[in-house]
Amino acid sequence: MRLAHTILAALLLLASVPATAAPADDFHTLLADHWAWYLKTDPITASASGVHLYDDRLPDISLAAMDRQAADQQAFLDRLARIPLDALSPPDRINAAIFRRLLTERIEGNRFGERMMLFDSYSSIHQTVAGLADVVPLHGKTDYESYLTRLSRYPALNAQVIAISRQAVAEGYVQPCAAMGGFEKTISGVITANPEDSRFYAPFKAPRPTAITPADWATLQARAKALITDVLVPEYRRFDAFYVQDYAPHCRKTIAATTLPHGKAWYAYQIRVMTTTDKTPEQIHALGLAEVARIRAEMDMVAKRAGYPSRAAFITKLRTDPRYFARSPEELMGHAALIAKTIDGKLPGFFGRLPRLPYGVRAIPAETAEGTTTAYYMPGSPDAGIAGTYYVNTSKLDQRPLWELPALTLHEAVPGHHNQIALQQELDLPEFRKHIVFYNAFVEGWALYAEHLGTEMGVYDTPEKDMGRLSYEMWRACRLVVDTGMHAMGWSREQAMAFMKENTALTDANIDAEVSRYISWPGQALAYKLGELEIRGARARAEAALGPKFDLRRFHDAVLGQGAVPLDLLDSQIDTWIAAEKARD
Repeated sequence: MRLAHTILAALLLLASVPATAAPADDFHTLLADHWAWYLKTDPITASASGVHLYDDRLPDISLAAMDRQAADQQAFLDRLARIPLDALSPPDRINAAIFRRLLTERIEGNRFGERMMLFDSYSSIHQTVAGLADVVPLHGKTDYESYLTRLSRYPALNAQVIAISRQAVAEGYVQPCAAMGGFEKTISGVITANPEDSRFYAPFKAPRPTAITPADWATLQARAKALITDVLVPEYRRFDAFYVQDYAPHCRKTIAATTLPHGKAWYAYQIRVMTTTDKTPEQIHALGLAEVARIRAEMDMVAKRAGYPSRAAFITKLRTDPRYFARSPEELMGHAALIAKTIDGKLPGFFGRLPRLPYGVRAIPAETAEGTTTAYYMPGSPDAGIAGTYYVNTSKLDQRPLWELPALTLHEAVPGHHNQIALQQELDLPEFRKHIVFYNAFVEGWALYAEHLGTEMGVYDTPEKDMGRLSYEMWRACRLVVDTGMHAMGWSREQAMAFMKENTALTDANIDAEVSRYISWPGQALAYKLGELEIRGARARAEAALGPKFDLRRFHDAVLGQGAVPLDLLDSQIDTWIAAEKARD
């Protein structure tokens, strides 16, 4: 009798289940399948996201792997096309649009030979590996063992980098000579005579985790030293020799992306991806010139209020007066940390929701510092137990003025990159949107908007700091001009540097590093100003529509509350928010 009841219950349950899964179920299964696939193809992101299935692996970056991944992404895109999107909820329709855009852009990007350009003046695989300990969890014995196993696999990855780069040289996909000066130091600088001085060994110089016995800790330390000496140092020497002997002599004598094979189409693709717009280089160039003129007039007014006869006279003082520069790396880091904590105390007045994940302040590694930018942010992971990091450049101290630190900190730390990225990781979004969707125009646009927000926070409390803010905004406006100028309009590197020096207060070292970055990473620098203008425009529209009902904290929460999105989607989201705010009692 009990068996009969069980069979009847099972039949009733089957009768209540639709013959086919609902569109929402199909879509969520698709996203779950894609996320599982993505973590397998990018094991470092998996570890940083708290998924430990691939903690001992490095990615396969071979051209064959790139092609396989593009085919897999096309299969995901085909599955998406079979789902009736009008049957999805409004949030899932947004998720589907972003998912389609992600897949489409990556499939298109794989068709360009420029995919073989694996490094630039700003980033590289060998530096990513050297910094692994900063982005993966290291808590217990298994974590440290996985870290060492992962490093032991570096020879295969290095061989892929060299093989692909060798093919890139043969086919003309090489970086310009003008952008890569000193790049070899980012390789040789990782090599140390004493393994205990290596960046790879840094985790083993930290206090022993209590979960690891002294004997096991000593074994891990010995294994790390042997791995550095016998495997990693020889591999970095191998890559250094390849770069110096086989790559650098074949560097490109031209700087324009459009001089690469299919370069015009690739630069147009880069602009679409980086800005999430269909603007042409000519339109962006014109917008940049207009912004330069507007900001220059504001700089003139600040200089006059500070008692200087001209903007140029004030900037000369700012660039040359020793009192505006730190005398030691520790002093510079101290200033950066104090500014960061001061801003922290102001955030609740401007945001209703703040991320739970904290952030730290660290110096940029010495081997990359001289050739890279003034600062950058490295995301953390609440799932992996890793804080965000605001990295500050402590090289060339006479080129790192203190008056630019407030704008720099607002951008790279809070309420810029850390607030936006750490909060995105906590939102109720699909995993791919939390961890791999970082539209540059939104992310960098928000960080530049955060610099401007410092005026309302009272951060720029001296004319020098205010000129620093304007110089940074001018720097981003100049990017629109010089990036398009060099890559689409025949500008030389010298012309770009002269334009930057004439219009910003940046020091020569910063200008040199920045122009190299624009040359070797086409289109990326266009995102900042275009995104910031969109966010400021959305705020102005909201203020005008809501009048006294406008709440700045609620506006900021609305901008950040959906994670990074394309600029056109941001516009529609803010319009929806404005309508909802009007309806509030």
